[in-house]
Order: sequence, then structure tokens, then C-alpha cells
Amino acid sequence: MPSVFFSYSHADEALRDQLEKQLSMLKRQGVIETWHDRRIGAGQEFAKTIDDNLDKADIILLLVSPDFLASDYCYDIEMTRAMERHHAGEATVVPVILRACDWQGAPFGKLNATPRDGKPIRQWPDIDEAFLQVAKAIKAAAQPAKPAGSAASARSADSKADFAPAVKIPGPRSSNLRLAKTFTQRDKDQFQLEAFEFMARFFENSLTELADRNAGIETSFRRVDANRFFATIYRDGSDIARATVFIGGSSFDRGINYVHGETMANNSYNETLNVEADDHSLYLKSLGIAALGSGREQKLSPEGAAELYWGMIISPLQQRR
Repeated sequence: MPSVFFSYSHADEALRDQLEKQLSMLKRQGVIETWHDRRIGAGQEFAKTIDDNLDKADIILLLVSPDFLASDYCYDIEMTRAMERHHAGEATVVPVILRACDWQGAPFGKLNATPRDGKPIRQWPDIDEAFLQVAKAIKAAAQPAKPAGSAASARSADSKADFAPAVKIPGPRSSNLRLAKTFTQRDKDQFQLEAFEFMARFFENSLTELADRNAGIETSFRRVDANRFFATIYRDGSDIARATVFIGGSSFDRGINYVHGETMANNSYNETLNVEADDHSLYLKSLGIAALGSGREQKLSPEGAAELYWGMIISPLQQRR
């Protein structure tokens, strides 16, 4: 059974978990087995165990993101060894583009990436569809090539129901293949909920990392309910930044809103993001209140929206005292 190795940054652990769920059927069917560093047991040597599993993997997934490219361990050790095995014909490397980044110039940049056209998973309106494409690519990589002259290749040419070419013949094609899409209100609601959940995880992880990196800084993240969370930053015990992020409660305004301070009210905000759509994708658009209208033309992904709001809470700490 082909073994699949996940090379990823821990910042992308939630996305790795989602991908592994999408691979559940392949594992149940015995098509693949998977491994990542969270499987390392107590008492096992961390680096050696990773190296051993990387060296015996048949398929190596590079879960590509800005954090992956910035990680010395992911890039210089795991990716380098993965490409060595790929070029030696010992394993198949599959780049999985999780989040937008400049990956085309990397050593794996010439490999066929997934999802389709290397579009980052975070930019897909339906993330499940993106992960399904990844799962299909992994399934294809796990299938052994049928040798010429086998029973499969000797089928009658007129048996069209049975005939299916195993490999696409590579050749030039346009990258301009996207067609206009129509998004329902349900699509927009689901995109908003997923964006809010991403922002909550983003804030919680960023607050933890901020405190870990800076002496005298303490932070607090509190999830109030499904539609609201509080974030607080303390310096030497004094609160210097507080924020509330919530999904609007009125029928008139259902955006994802930001308020300086902690509040349970739904009738005011310092900035708001609304879900909009073009012919190809859903995105978040800021009213530009906090930036005096400068952000109105941006089409923000959930990650871009989270960065916008994070910039608002952290800005007091980045100003000269």
C-alpha cells in the first residue's frame, strides 16, 4: 500500500487535518496510508522518526504556504530530501498549494501542483471541492502504471465503455479556462462562516505567538459564542489593546465587524467586511472606514481579512512610545 508523507508547517495544521479527512475513503479502501509528525509517539526521537518516514514514503505532499516557505526545517530539510527522492524516481512529490505565496520559483515550482492550476485552497469558494481535487490527484499518483501488453491494454478498441486513457498527453494549452460562476446566498453565507472561523483561529494563534515572542506581553482570546470573540493584549499587566470581532446581528448588516474594545452590542463597528462575488470567486470587501476608504477596492481572502483586522489591534503596539 503506498504511503503518503505530509510535509507542512504547524501553522497550517488545521488545513492538514481537513485534507486528511478528505483522504479518509482512500485509507478505508486500502489505496493509501498516511503519516505526519503528530504520529510520533512518546520516547521516539523526533528528527530521526521524521527522516525514516520521509525516506520510505511513496508519495510526499508538500503543503505549501508562506509559513512552509519560511520554515527552515520544511524547506531546507524535508523539501530538499523530497526532491532528491523525486528526481531519483524513488517517490512522487505532489505540491499542494494551501495559501497564496510565491512558490513557482522553488525547486518544486515546475511540478504539476494541486488544486487545479495551482490556485491556493484558501481562495476557493468551496474548500471541500479544492480538497477533493487534491484527493483525486493523490489517488492518481497512488495507482500503479499498467504495463504495455497487459490485459487492460489489450481491450477491444470498440469497447468504449471500458476505454479510458490512463495518462493525459501533455501539450500546450491556455491557462484561461475559467468560466463565469453564479453564487447562491447559501454559498455566500457559508463563505462568511468559514472566513469568520478562520479569523478566530488566526487571532488565537497570533495572540499566543505575540506573547511568546515578546517579554512583558500577555494576551487573552475568548470565544464568546459562535458569532463573536474578544481579543486583548496586555503590556506589563495593563491592557493596551482590546477588540471584538463579530458577525452582524441585524438583517440589514450581516458583515464581519470589528470594534475597538469589548462589546456585546451589534449596532456599531469601526470596520466591516461584506461578502461579495465576481464572475469567478467569492471574496470579502472592506468598507474602508478604518483606512479612510483605502481598502474598498480590495478583494480579500479570509487570510487577507484576518490580516486587516489583526493590523488594527496590533497597531498601538507598533507605534513609537
